[in-house]
Amino acid sequence: EMLRSLVGSEMCIRDSFGTKEGECHSFSFFRRPIRNIEPLRCIDIPDIYRYIVRPYAKQQTEMLRSITDKDNARKYKAENFDFCTFSGIFRSRNKNDLLLHSELLCVDFDHVADIPSLKDRLLHDEYFETELLFRSPSGDGLKWIIAIDRKGWEHCRFYQAVYNYLVAKGYPAPDKSGSDVARSCFIPFDAEAYINPKYKNLKDENFFTTRMGECPFWWN
Repeated sequence: EMLRSLVGSEMCIRDSFGTKEGECHSFSFFRRPIRNIEPLRCIDIPDIYRYIVRPYAKQQTEMLRSITDKDNARKYKAENFDFCTFSGIFRSRNKNDLLLHSELLCVDFDHVADIPSLKDRLLHDEYFETELLFRSPSGDGLKWIIAIDRKGWEHCRFYQAVYNYLVAKGYPAPDKSGSDVARSCFIPFDAEAYINPKYKNLKDENFFTTRMGECPFWWN
């Protein structure tokens, strides 16, 4: 019952909009600051895409990228950015409170020397299909969201297998923190974020209009 109430019926009726039922890849969204462990609601890929490309985090993103001191930048990010747990729906932000795995992985590439080149390689990877791809809040990295089929594997073991694959293929070594199923991902503004074309009829829709207003993330 708790899971059903978190997901909501409007997030699973996707057949007429280009994705099949059961392919929503739902996950938890949290409001800032990072010390918050209680999710606001359950969302999916088109929802978070709309958040990223619209100006909800634009001011914070520009401010963060103007801060030159690393410690101050880290503190600012922790206090001012909303975040999500791409790999699942949680009762609270703790691996022991996972309600349902999303069958998504967030692969984090930090301090990338050539972002356009890496972005192009990831979008054309021969094995993994990109669900979502966007710049990190700092601007010098990429967040690569891919769909997976764990086939019963533990999250951490599957992430390690993906990590090994990427390194073997000559990609920059991603952050190993993604092996934590409850790992948080700060959500920035990125007008050029990529979303899989299968969501083309969903990305500009808003399934929360009646109940939540213009955007499910907005607050006074």
